[in-house]
Amino acid sequence: MSFLGVDASLTGRRWLGPDVETARACEFLEQQSGLPAAVCQVLARRGVAPQEAEGFLAPSLQALLPDPRSLKDMEIAAARLLQALKRRERIAVFADYDVDGGASAALLLVWLRDMGHGATLYVPDRIDEGYGPNDEAMAALARDHDLIVCVDCGTLSHGPIAAAAGADVVVLDHHLGGETLPDALAVVNPNRQDEDGALAHLCAAAVVFLMLVEAGRQLREAGSRGPDLMSLLDFVALATVADVAPLIGVNRAFVRQGLKVMAWRERPGLAALADVARMDTAPAAYHLGFLLGPRINAGGRIGKADLGARLLASDDPHEAAALAERLDQLNTERREVETAVRAAALDQAESRGFDTPLVWAAGPGWHPGVVGIVASRLKEACNRPSIVIGVENGIGKGSGRSVSGIDLGAPIQRLAAEGLLIKGGGHKMAAGLTVAEDKIEAAMARLGELLARQGAHLIGAADLRVEGLLMPGAATVELAEMVEQAGPFGAGAAAPRYVFPDVQIRHAKRVGENHLKVGFSDGLGASLDAIMFGAFDGPLGPALQNNGGARFHLAGRLDINSWRGRRSVQLRLEDAARA
Repeated sequence: MSFLGVDASLTGRRWLGPDVETARACEFLEQQSGLPAAVCQVLARRGVAPQEAEGFLAPSLQALLPDPRSLKDMEIAAARLLQALKRRERIAVFADYDVDGGASAALLLVWLRDMGHGATLYVPDRIDEGYGPNDEAMAALARDHDLIVCVDCGTLSHGPIAAAAGADVVVLDHHLGGETLPDALAVVNPNRQDEDGALAHLCAAAVVFLMLVEAGRQLREAGSRGPDLMSLLDFVALATVADVAPLIGVNRAFVRQGLKVMAWRERPGLAALADVARMDTAPAAYHLGFLLGPRINAGGRIGKADLGARLLASDDPHEAAALAERLDQLNTERREVETAVRAAALDQAESRGFDTPLVWAAGPGWHPGVVGIVASRLKEACNRPSIVIGVENGIGKGSGRSVSGIDLGAPIQRLAAEGLLIKGGGHKMAAGLTVAEDKIEAAMARLGELLARQGAHLIGAADLRVEGLLMPGAATVELAEMVEQAGPFGAGAAAPRYVFPDVQIRHAKRVGENHLKVGFSDGLGASLDAIMFGAFDGPLGPALQNNGGARFHLAGRLDINSWRGRRSVQLRLEDAARA
């Protein structure tokens, strides 16, 4: 049954509220805990019992941190790193070119620097070398190094790791493993097939952090001490959010604690990046995912692949400022490239239909550095797993993004095993692939079949899930802060969405190119402001601006707006329906 009887909002979506069981759990939570209903609605949806509420709202890393030794090969990996330090061996860090890879590399580089040891950073070029280790690069690194640590890659790199003759290789990764592992000294990966999956939600930087925790334990057992690991949690938080890792379990604590560390502005690279991104408030998960992450990614997408990792690891404010400025410029160029590819991909995908298990598009000359972002836009437009492929010289390089509850990485890996892909891999929410141009249609058809078995075609593309009702007078800064305590929000933990029922639009003004600023009231003296970005890209902007005095139900998320030292609540508007 639709919420407030909204079967088709102004954007054509059906509104769905909590089910009966969740509503009852919310009432019980409210009675037992004394917390506001708006907070209890979030906790009930997450399955939090009354006795767990206090701990959930203040997640402790100490309480949630898993034992690093619960992961296979962990003790071996940490011991080998410490051995390299003791012997003053030459160490190379081979990292993926995205935020998770860059943050993972920076974690290791900064930790090693604090231990008085340098390391070589190697990040492959996205276009010339592709994802992960390759034979030539690994063989070259092995000639000049004793230990190679692969971060955010390497689990499927049997050939390249074999090519690293003469050097030990340690893999710290989180991508889905195959039936066999490469011949590395250690492969630490919660998504190995022989792991139990309890830590499958960790990103690569979290795996690296756990390895450093284990290294610290081994140092203490030997009567020594390592660097302060808590000060490195800004890297883990950034990677967790940017890599769309589900914000559950220890990931919540990683992000919450990491944001506190980031607010100290003691990391030159992140401080410089926040400045070029014009961040003027304390960092939140939103900033990591939408302001900092895209800029760090820009180097790997359309610039020099190692720029992001170098920025994050930098301890020189002048170098950091120059790198941040360059990444900001590259991000602007990336947006221009993305806009063109996105328009073409949306047109192509829409012509195939948005109601299929898989939505996909492929085109000649589409820059491989933006196909992942465009796949995200497709996914958002249709609420379906999406793949976007750029084709060059008969070879397609693609990237995919999935939706909650649908595993994309495993089917991609299966297609590679079946010979429909040249290679492919990833994790549940994101994956990459390389495919011959003449096999694209067959590969996408087969992938659609595998996703249909998971029910991808049954997901309601037009559903908008809401927590419940909220009145303008109840939307205070204090309430918004309490709701935020139930976060951080993101992948696997959607931010709560509330409906303000039967309100009157007091004013609606277009701001910027296509955004909308709205003021509304409940007719009882309470009012609230709302903002909707990109409102005039769809029907909401014109409908609310030219409202003709009609009353509306407004749906969105609470947001704290800071302006000249004054903090106020506003609604981040997402949808509306006529009351």
